[in-house]
Amino acid sequence: MSNFLYSNHHYFVGAALLATSSVAAYSTYKLMTQTRSKPEQDNLYETAKVINQYLVFHYGAPEEVLRYDFGPKESLDFPRRVAEECLNAVRATDKSSIPNRALDIGCAVGRTTFELAREFEQVVGIDYSQAFVDTCNLLREKRILDYSVVDEGDLQTSLTATIDPTIDRSRTHFQRGDACSLPLDLGQFGCVVAANLLCRLHSPSQFLDRLPSLVAPGGILVLTTPCTWLAEYTPKDKWTGGFTNTEGEKVTTFDTLKQVLGPDFDLVDEKGMSFFIRETARKNQWTVAQLTIWKRKGGAS
Repeated sequence: MSNFLYSNHHYFVGAALLATSSVAAYSTYKLMTQTRSKPEQDNLYETAKVINQYLVFHYGAPEEVLRYDFGPKESLDFPRRVAEECLNAVRATDKSSIPNRALDIGCAVGRTTFELAREFEQVVGIDYSQAFVDTCNLLREKRILDYSVVDEGDLQTSLTATIDPTIDRSRTHFQRGDACSLPLDLGQFGCVVAANLLCRLHSPSQFLDRLPSLVAPGGILVLTTPCTWLAEYTPKDKWTGGFTNTEGEKVTTFDTLKQVLGPDFDLVDEKGMSFFIRETARKNQWTVAQLTIWKRKGGAS
C-alpha cells in the first residue's frame, strides 16, 4: 500500500488544480506549485487526465488496464517491454566498450527509465512536460504513488503506481527538455531510447540529427513510433514519413530513418510492437508501433 494517503479531493495528479497562471498538485500536503506560461498551461500533456492515463499505461497491472478475460494482453506493459528490447540489444554488444549510461528521451512518467536502471549505472530521463518530470521525481523519491483512472463518467478507481524495490532509483535522473534542442552537455550513452516520440515532435529532423552525437560508438539506439503524423503536432513540411515526394514516390518513416541514420548506424532489427492504452474501463486504444534497433558504427565488432 502507498505511504501517501489521498482524500477524494486532494490526491496528486488525479485532482491537480489548473489555475490561471500555475499548476498546483496536492496530496495531503502541497507538493509543488510551478509557474507556467500560457502555452505550457494549455499543453495537453500537462493535464491531470493525461498524466493518470500515462501512469496506468506505465505502471498498471494487467488486470487494472484490461479488465476482461479477452483482449490483446500481449500488448500490455509496453514501457517495460521497450526497456527489455534495449537491454537485450545491449547484452548482445561488447558492453565493456560503451558507457554504462542510458538516455530515455520522451520518458513520460518514467517506467522505461527505471527499468533501464536495473543494469545501467546512470539513466537520464528527459521529457518536455514538467508535470511528467515532477511525477518521475516523486516516484524516484517515494517509490509509490496513488492515482486514479476513469471507469465511466465521473466514476473512478484508485490505483497505486509502484517501482520495483529491487531497482536502484538513485541511478536515475529526470529533467525537462526539448527533444529537438537537447542540452549540449549530456555526453554520450551506451543506449539511447525514444519510444513513440518521433511523430509528435515539431522538428523530427533536428532530433534525428542529434542522435549520432548522443550514442557512443558501439552503442545502441532504440526507436519506436506508430507513424501517426498529424499537422497539429508536426508541420507537414517537417514530416519524415507518410507523404508522397515531388517524384510521386511514397515516403515512409522507415525509409527516412534508413536514409538519415544509415551513415552513422547499422540497422539491427525492425519489427512491429503493439501497445494498449486504457482510456476508460470500456474505451481503449490498440496500436502497433514500428520498432527499430540500431548500433552506432565505429565500436567494437
